[in-house]
Order: sequence, then structure tokens, then C-alpha cells
Amino acid sequence: MDNLTLVSSAEKILSPIFSEIDTQVKHNLKKVLGAFQNCRVGVHHFSSVSGYGHDDLGRETLDQVYAQVMGAEAAAVRVQLVSGTHAITCALFGVLRPGDEMLAVAGKPYDTLEEVIGLRGMGQGSIREFNIQYRELNLTSEGKIDWQALSTAIRANTRLVLIQRSCGYSWRESLSISEIEKIVTLVKAQNQDTICFVDNCYGEFIEAREPTAVGADLMAGSLIKNPGGTIVTAGGYLAGKAALVEQAMCRLTAPGIGSSGGATFEQNRLLFQGLFLAPQMVGEAIKGSHLLAYVFDKLGYPVNPPPLVTRKDVIQAIQLGSAEKLIAFCKAIQRCSPVSSYLEPVPAPMPGYESQLVMAGGTFIDGSTSEFSADGPLREPYIVFCQGGTHWTHIAIALEEAIEAISQFK
Repeated sequence: MDNLTLVSSAEKILSPIFSEIDTQVKHNLKKVLGAFQNCRVGVHHFSSVSGYGHDDLGRETLDQVYAQVMGAEAAAVRVQLVSGTHAITCALFGVLRPGDEMLAVAGKPYDTLEEVIGLRGMGQGSIREFNIQYRELNLTSEGKIDWQALSTAIRANTRLVLIQRSCGYSWRESLSISEIEKIVTLVKAQNQDTICFVDNCYGEFIEAREPTAVGADLMAGSLIKNPGGTIVTAGGYLAGKAALVEQAMCRLTAPGIGSSGGATFEQNRLLFQGLFLAPQMVGEAIKGSHLLAYVFDKLGYPVNPPPLVTRKDVIQAIQLGSAEKLIAFCKAIQRCSPVSSYLEPVPAPMPGYESQLVMAGGTFIDGSTSEFSADGPLREPYIVFCQGGTHWTHIAIALEEAIEAISQFK
């Protein structure tokens, strides 16, 4: 079977799954639309203020919309949050104090958090340098949460539990909302005051509910991932209990200023519109991940998540097995990108990452992983992580090119 026939046959087989995804998109779009209507969003909310950003009606209304959509007491959406890692860092430094302990319950965190925590690098102000202790629970041999260990893991000084929803650069399953709810229940049974904090990157609008709607105290994410709808140019968000959101915002701005500052630089319309588009864009990305998983599984490559199973985020991992295939795959994705298709990705160091990375993504927003992109660390077993996609048909076109590119290597 040639590449074109393989991809075409996969599209037909996946048609019932695509229909289920469309139903989920409709549910989440109704939720977003309801929040817009409840907050009486109008064209006057698209205006912005300059300078300090005080009394920005559009920004304040957007915060209310996000809070409703996320099922949270409060939210803060800011273009000053430069990435998901930055939003997470503000949350950690906002609520943790010297002597506290942070417990990661889903194994080793994503690479860019290692220096924030103090697992790599010293002298730049990691939480460990502020006498905040760190501990992590290993996953089981099957890559699952160790529920038995978690049931007795909370100590007297465990102030915050870190729940990384997405798999990151690991080969574990991402977490479902029901699993996050179970984590929260187990933690709160041991200490009601322990904060359940979720790194929600790549997870928004995958399911009908978000972590804060099932008991998580605080969560953070990036606007150039799912909730930006592929059009927001920069920023991040925090959502959860009002007091905790404010503490995190005091780290972004300053104590006493908190969420009252931060000009949006005429971005309000894009921030609103991106959120409105987000459920549809996430649905397209999920369809693309199903297509990638099905085809590469048929070609004999290990894939995570496996084909035909319900998605928990927008990331599809493919174990290619060699550096040559990883680089060739990313080059193919770059060639099929709408922007900078003439460039060739090469392995290079990246701030915050331990290994060299090869990254492909000719995206309209630089670094946007809500648009179709692929990357991976140059280390065994040479896994490429694909994410995003404005429409699954673009992913299908790129998929054909990628199969051809790696077929020259044994």
C-alpha cells in the first residue's frame, strides 16, 4: 500500500471517531459561547488602555469569561506571561514559601521546569534556592500514576502538589480529567490545605470539563497553545481560587499591584476571538493526532497514545528509533509548513532544555504549538512529538511527506 492510499484509508476508518470529536467541539463551543453571553461581551471590550493597564474593561471582562469557561472562581489572562512555563513559575513562586514542599505526582516534570525547580542549574533563583523542598512520585512500570504511593504521600509541609496533565517529553500517558479528579480527592483526603496545581498546557478543551471544575485549586497554561485558537500572538493564563490567582499575579507584577496591572496592547479582540475559535481548533488537532497514530502504528512504529483511543491532550508521540529519522521527519513537516517552508530544521540547544532539540513549525505565530508542529530531543529512543494543527487536512498532507522522508532510512 503506497503512502497516499494508506493515509486515505485511515481517513475513512477514523470517520466515526471524527464525528465524536465534532460532538465534543460543539459542547465546548456552547460553553464558551455561554460565557461570552453571560459576561455581555461587546465591541467596546476590544479596546485597550496603555501604560500601567489599570481599569482595562476588556481585560477584566476576559478574565471573567475565562473563569466561567474553566469552572473557576477567578482567572487572569495576560500577554505579559511569555509562555506556559512562565505562568507555571508565577504560580509556584506566588503560593510557595520557604520551608514548604512541592510534590510532583506524575513523575519527572517537563524539561523547562527543571531549572525552575532546581533540578538543573544553580544561581538563577530556582525554588530550591529559596529553601522550598521538592519531591516527586515515580510512575509505575506501566507509566501510570502510583495511586497506592499517592494515598499516603502528603506530608505536613506539602504545600503544593504539581499535576502535569500532558506527557511532555516522556512516554507516559497524559492525564484525563477523571484521573486529575482522583488525584485531587486523594490529596485532599490527607490535607485539605494542600494546593492541587495543574499544568494544563495542551489540555484545554480536550474534554467537557477543565481541572478547576473538578477540584483543582489553581492551573496555568499558554495562549499560543490550545486556548489561543491559533491566532493569539502571545500570553498565558492562570485560573482557580481567587486568592491563589492573585498570589500568582503578584509574582508577575508586584505585591500590591497583582491582577490590576498589565496593559493588553490592543490585543483584546484577538484574545476574545482566539478563545472563541479554540474548541474548533483543538478538535482539528485531535483529528490529526488520531491520523498520525493510526498510520504510524500501521507502519510498525510505537505510538503514544495508541490509535483509536480517546485523547487526553493534543500531543502525538512517535518513536522513530534513530536521530536520522527524527531529523528527516521534522524537515518534512517544515517543508509542508505555510511559513518558512524553505528552512531546514537542525538540532540545536534550546534555553530551558537539557538535550539538543530539533524543531519544525513554520507557524504564523512564532513557536505556536496550537498550529501544526513537530519536535523532539536528540536522545534515545528518538521520539518525535507532534502537536496542534489548524485543520486536520493539513496534517494529512504533511503526514504523506513525512512517511516518504523517513522511508529512506532502515
